[in-house]
Amino acid sequence: MNPVWHSYLQHRGAIFREDCIVSYGNAAAELESTRSANVLSDLSHFGLIHFWGEDAETFLQGQLSCDIRRATTSTASYGSYCNPKGRILATFLIWRTTGDGYLMQLPAILLAGIQKRLAMYVLRAKVKLADSSGAWVHIGVAGPHAAALLRKILGEIPVVPLGVRHGERGSIIRLAEDRFQLLILPEQAPTIWEDLSRNATQVGKPCWDWLEIRAGIPHILPATQEQFVPQMVNLDTLGGISFQKGCYPGQEIVARTQYLGKIKRRMYLANVRPAAGDLPIEAGDELFSADLGEQSAGMVVNPASSSDGGTDLLAVIQTSSVEAGEIHWKSLEGPALGIMPLPYSANQ
Repeated sequence: MNPVWHSYLQHRGAIFREDCIVSYGNAAAELESTRSANVLSDLSHFGLIHFWGEDAETFLQGQLSCDIRRATTSTASYGSYCNPKGRILATFLIWRTTGDGYLMQLPAILLAGIQKRLAMYVLRAKVKLADSSGAWVHIGVAGPHAAALLRKILGEIPVVPLGVRHGERGSIIRLAEDRFQLLILPEQAPTIWEDLSRNATQVGKPCWDWLEIRAGIPHILPATQEQFVPQMVNLDTLGGISFQKGCYPGQEIVARTQYLGKIKRRMYLANVRPAAGDLPIEAGDELFSADLGEQSAGMVVNPASSSDGGTDLLAVIQTSSVEAGEIHWKSLEGPALGIMPLPYSANQ
């Protein structure tokens, strides 16, 4: 995080843990606000890799699961970067800049490793890549009046989900009907934050994580790297896989998984209420069901505290186990997951 921006947010009451804002002093109240009010969140836990050069599009098309031609200056795309076995190394959001390049947004904790790996495959291609995280301040805005609030402060905004609009002070991406992400020039960020905070509650990273989970958007983290093929985390439904374009790492496995028929594991939205004294639920925790006995039935992708109590999570689970009965956290004796509907219909 930009040190000047870090100091500014600290002055605004931010409480940091490992360079992420956990709250502004009242985590429970912030989570309750996130359920129905306008909220404002720093998104510095995401990093940006900038790709540019005359071969940037061709290079990315040969490395990523999505069709990079769908990532334009006005539309962003979800996607994944896989190993040769088709297992996901990172999920991301990508869009084209107003210049000749692309910005790939992914969890900052993965950025250095993914950038290094992609750089190995540049070879003679006329493309360069660099960490561009410090060039922008990431801000998330969500809530029933988020669109009106942003329109008042920044002018025109994207009208459709994943729409992108570039302006003099930065870019706006519409993630959903009532959720937006801003990339603002650092010198402009404090003024914009103060203007937004007059009508939106400041909230920490856990609140934004919860919104992403309820939206069904997966984020691969170190504990879940190389665990899933893209369809398992619903990237086919989210537009993050192209089955018509050419080769990329893992493409044959991803295509074979699709054309063999029904995907055996899918990502579900669920709530679980651990007993008092249990350790926190974490990405990578295994799930179990009676029909598979001691064999793992699934894995937690992303967890976050829920405003309704307990923990909401995204988890990749054996579809037959979900159909057969209860799924349990960590062991067959662990608390049961309550499966909830996703905001979209996952392809089966």
